[in-house]
Amino acid sequence: MDTSINPITLQKSGQVKTEGGFTFRDLNKNGKLDVYEDPRQPIEARVEDLLRQMTLEEKAGTMFIHGSEVNEDGSIEARADAHPHALIASRQISTHKMNHFNLWNIPGAAAVARWYNQLQRFAEETRLGIPVTIASDPRNHFTRNIFAMAAQDFSQWCETPGFGALDDPELVRQFAAIARREYLAVGIRVALHPQIDLATEPRWPRISGTFGEDAHVSARLVKAYIDGFQGQTIGPESVACMTKHFPGGGPQNEGLDAHFEFQKGQVYPGNNFDYHLIPFEAAFEAQTAAIMPYYGVPMDQTAENVGMAYNKAIITGLLREKYQYEGIVCTDWGLVTDVEMGDITWPARAWGVEHLSQSERVLKIIEAGVDQFGGEHCPHYVVELVRAGKISEARVDQSVRRLLRLKFQLGLFDHPFVDESQLPQVFGDPNSIAAGIISQQRAMTLLKNDEQILPLKGQPKIYIKNIDPAVAAQYARLVDTPEQADFAILRLETPWVPVETKNRFAYGFHHGDLDFKGETRAEILSLAQKVPTIVVIYLDRPAVIPEISLAAKALLGDFGASDSAVLNVIFGKAQPEGRLPFELPASMEAVYQQKADLPHDSENPLYEYGFGLRYSRQDEL
Repeated sequence: MDTSINPITLQKSGQVKTEGGFTFRDLNKNGKLDVYEDPRQPIEARVEDLLRQMTLEEKAGTMFIHGSEVNEDGSIEARADAHPHALIASRQISTHKMNHFNLWNIPGAAAVARWYNQLQRFAEETRLGIPVTIASDPRNHFTRNIFAMAAQDFSQWCETPGFGALDDPELVRQFAAIARREYLAVGIRVALHPQIDLATEPRWPRISGTFGEDAHVSARLVKAYIDGFQGQTIGPESVACMTKHFPGGGPQNEGLDAHFEFQKGQVYPGNNFDYHLIPFEAAFEAQTAAIMPYYGVPMDQTAENVGMAYNKAIITGLLREKYQYEGIVCTDWGLVTDVEMGDITWPARAWGVEHLSQSERVLKIIEAGVDQFGGEHCPHYVVELVRAGKISEARVDQSVRRLLRLKFQLGLFDHPFVDESQLPQVFGDPNSIAAGIISQQRAMTLLKNDEQILPLKGQPKIYIKNIDPAVAAQYARLVDTPEQADFAILRLETPWVPVETKNRFAYGFHHGDLDFKGETRAEILSLAQKVPTIVVIYLDRPAVIPEISLAAKALLGDFGASDSAVLNVIFGKAQPEGRLPFELPASMEAVYQQKADLPHDSENPLYEYGFGLRYSRQDEL
């Protein structure tokens, strides 16, 4: 037999015997049965062959994905000082028969690659040797957004509203291709993105993960995004996209995010439900590998007001039947079990079905048409439900079949390991680093430029605030007071107001009003009165800044940019090319009057959707 065409796992034991069909079996040195899939057979045949050999417990474990810690040294065992309930992938493999995991904070690319290879070797030693699939939220954005993982080692690009500001599909495709290469290098094979919700409710904390408020721009860009990650066909060089959050999570009532019990459901006062489906229709055309529904309750849009993943009308009726979607459907994280956070409990996001037991929640999610449970490790409920006759094993097989199919398509059974020696070439690639920085600069949006003071020239005396002095000193002469300066450069973040809650995690979500208030606003305006001031504001949500806009000599919006990227634009080493991907309202009163599901509906906005100036000509684009 030509073993070069067989999986790496074929090398585990000595003699390999062909027994017809699609598998190779032998006893290893420990007398344990090894099972190998023949890569020459069609994927569907391999899926069915493996599915027949899986126990109910193994099938149930496949239906769950949860997080895992990565140790600094890349080892897979729990550290001596680890919490007894720490999420450790190897422990979840052994205890729960799981083979899907997602990563949050990581120590760096080298540690992840080492951890990944060790985990795959650990998985090989399980009864069937099913390889693990690793997933991640975005890792390639220069950001403070809670859902964009720290970009240590990974190239740093503007956030997705910056891509919306540029509306450049080729740039998005380039970004996705480079991010895919970096993901592949460390073993991340599922992207828990793109996020294609629409920013129609300006107070929603997750706008920084979207392409903006326009459905057609989002549809254009999501096709390029998925193509860059997956390719035309999913294969061994692909990263599968789990596109979210079906059917669009943007219209949250008062912008209160559905991660938390203070949410008030998704609302459609403009009768605009279908508009939010437009980007998903494009994602289906691009053949996204998976879909994630959001936590939100589509108020009065279906027969029952329950969260999307519990809602059979949304998952089966709309997604499966209307759109004929046959890919994986995975819940958002934590729909079944509560999270104990010291002295408080973060309840499961079981909105509308809080009264159900955990087992009943699992049943309802499966009956809705979902395949996989995100952020959970309780497959025993699936086993119990099957043995109690409440769901059939055939229904479980339907979901497991989809999950195994993707593993085979990604080539994980054939080549589960990464080449750690290639990491320096991938993560040290100057072209990737430069492309990310260029995106940060290009996405910056020039909103005001009185007397065309930008770009600054020469070596002016500048007073800075919220900028690294060591970086700024490379561009101009720094002074200690505004009175000494020719110009002030001030970096700001869009305001937010913490929701009153004991849940510490909620403070990472920027809820509430969008305007500067009290002393903070007074200090900004005072500075602008003393010296010509250039204001740069990070637009993770649409800021309400009428007084600041009036007082500033120049105003720029950024969508995730380093100090050097900002100063390159201010000093003319790069051009701002962005156009607003969402309106900037004129007042909070205007925000309160907006309809959460409608784009472009703020009355007399301070800056309209699509507004942007250029240095070369100061007319609107």
